[in-house]
Order: sequence, then C-alpha cells, then structure tokens
Amino acid sequence: MARKESAADAANPGRLKQIALTYKMTRKVDKTIGLVLAAVGIVTFGVLLAIGFLIGHPVYLGILGLLLGFLAAAIVFGRRAERAAFGQMEGQPGAAAAVLDNIGRGWTTTPAVAMNRSQDVVHRAVGKAGIVLVAEGNPNRVKTLLAAEKKKMNRVVADVPVHDVMVGTGDNQIALKKLRTTMLKFPRVLTGPQVTATNDRLRAMGDLMSNMPLPKGPMPKGMRMPKGGQKPR
Repeated sequence: MARKESAADAANPGRLKQIALTYKMTRKVDKTIGLVLAAVGIVTFGVLLAIGFLIGHPVYLGILGLLLGFLAAAIVFGRRAERAAFGQMEGQPGAAAAVLDNIGRGWTTTPAVAMNRSQDVVHRAVGKAGIVLVAEGNPNRVKTLLAAEKKKMNRVVADVPVHDVMVGTGDNQIALKKLRTTMLKFPRVLTGPQVTATNDRLRAMGDLMSNMPLPKGPMPKGMRMPKGGQKPR
C-alpha cells in the first residue's frame, strides 16, 4: 500500500510539470491562452451559480459550477494546445507521421514506406477504412512517390480500398490539423479480421523485400541487369 502511495506521489509532480510545459509551449503561440481559460472557467461558474440562486440552491450549483468550470477550461486548453502543436509542426519533415501515431485505436501506422532524397515521404495507415497513404513534401515530387506506392498496394491487396491524402496548405491538400479528422471520415468497409489479414499481408511483403537474397561479389562477365533491378553489391 505504501509503495502505491509513493508511486502516485512521484507521478503527480511529473504530470504537473508536463502540464506546465504544455502551457508554456502553447502560450508562445497563443498569447491569449491564459485569458481564455480564465474567462471560460469564470463564465461557467457564474452561470451555474446564477441558476443556483434562481432555484434556491446556490451552494450545490456553485460547487457544480466550480467543477464544470475546471472541466470546461481543461477541454479548451487541450484543444488550443493541440492546435498550437500542429502550428509548430506544420511544414516540418515527419509531422504527418506524428499525427498518425496518435490517431487512436484501430489503426496501424507505418511511417516512411517511401521516400526520396529531397525528404518527400509517404506514410501508411491501415484501419477499417482500408489503406490510407499520407504524403508530405513538395506536391510535384511527392505525386510520383504516392502513385508508385498506391500501385504497389493495389497489386498486393487488390481487394482493399486504398485512399491517398496529401498534407500541406496548397490546393487539393489537407492541413496537418485536419489530417486526423479527414481519416476518420473515410467509410469503414473492413471488419477487424480483414484489417488483421491486410496488416499480415503487408508485413509479409516487407519481410520478403528485406530478406530477398542478393548475390555478393563482382558480377560475372556478360551478365546483364534486368530492367528496373538494382546493381548487386
């Protein structure tokens, strides 16, 4: 029992420190965060307290208003902190992968399934909506990566729908802060076992590619490389 209490006491300072760091980070981007949170809490408390006086129970409604005020402020703080984090990540390589990692249960994400030298990258997420390929980088260059990866998915899992999303601020692109919402709006067409089977097939494809034997040593004279192949090392 004492160990549990000591562990809880040790965890609380960590949580408070994390909240404080999140608030500082958010305040750098959102200067009015303090005033907004205070206004939300005070207004919520005031409304409940006023209702309490009207019905003759100011103490009960005042306590309820205090609790709901903290809850409302916490919800607003979470949303504005998330928005601030997205604003800081916008345009940075790998930002979409960070969003995909926190999309929620039911999704399996694989970052950087395709990449070029310019750091344009395509990530993959598998869920009940099927396969979603998320691209980030230069719109003109990343289209080639996205098309090649989508073609590969259609060959390996032809019976699974493949969606593509391009993250950015330009035309026909999805803002980073709207990526999670966009993915959750895709219609759910697969069952749980079908999602598992799709992940297994994609994982097997990756294992086959990584375990494919390559000849070692110099290439024999007169031997030609097949088109599209890689030069043996």
